[in-house]
Amino acid sequence: VQLQASGGGLVQAGGSLRLSCAASGRTFSSYIMGWFRQAPGKEREFVARITGSGRITYYTDSVKGRFTISRDNAKNTVYLQMNTLEPEDTAVYYCAADLGSWYSGLTSPKNWRYWGQGTLVTVSS
Repeated sequence: VQLQASGGGLVQAGGSLRLSCAASGRTFSSYIMGWFRQAPGKEREFVARITGSGRITYYTDSVKGRFTISRDNAKNTVYLQMNTLEPEDTAVYYCAADLGSWYSGLTSPKNWRYWGQGTLVTVSS
């Protein structure tokens, strides 16, 4: 599967952005989808993931209540709605996909097979 992320930009603290990740292929609903981010000088970190059906989601603690991951399988697209953005959210955001099982190891980027190219989110204070 090929992934194309979009929607990044510059926003003031407290603002909102919605990221999109469009996937190629006919079996999009079979993939677990996720979002990661990487700030300058830091390692890539897990943000959120969603099952193929969209019924189960999981978030890192720092974004709970502010970010929402969702997907539209008819459009082969996964979204990350980001509200109440903070300067600490500044990073390049990557979408990822995997056909494996839903398990705790998916918080590690090394356990995801497919990656998009990233989209930059900058939150000004």
